[in-house]
Amino acid sequence: MEKRLKKKRNKILHTKTGSGTPMKVIFDKFGFSNSYIWFEFYNAPLEKDVSLICDTIRSWHIIGRLGGCNSMNMQLSQAPLDKRPSYDAIQGANVNPTTFYNLGDLEIQDNLARVWVDIGTSEPLLLDILINALTQISSDFIGIKQLTFGGSKYENWKENMTLEDAGCSIHKI
Repeated sequence: MEKRLKKKRNKILHTKTGSGTPMKVIFDKFGFSNSYIWFEFYNAPLEKDVSLICDTIRSWHIIGRLGGCNSMNMQLSQAPLDKRPSYDAIQGANVNPTTFYNLGDLEIQDNLARVWVDIGTSEPLLLDILINALTQISSDFIGIKQLTFGGSKYENWKENMTLEDAGCSIHKI
């Protein structure tokens, strides 16, 4: 087993390539039904980094689309830890549903990226989940300098860039 572990060590243990500096999170006129989420990376993301960000956003969208981020139905997280957990299906079925409506593609220009979202309902838990995931990704893999919710423009973003321009790419979520 020791030989197998040594042989597969590089596949099991990954060195951190992210940033030790915490990601800054800003809210700039964010609307749940029609806003951009902006990413500013320390460096232009590599293809594997883009894939990780896309997978994270896709997973976040799927969980949100299925109603998994409904803060009105937090029965287990609000229960005392010293008692056996129980779940009341009727109570869970009687809360107002929250679902994530739509999202756009991930657009990248050098070290900036954005994704358009239409979350639909004001559900802060959904944002917490994304921020928590991106905080870990920033620390371990990519190094996200700043995450901005809302705002129609970002300081170095060029609105008319096309796929033919250097540093510009669009990735399907």
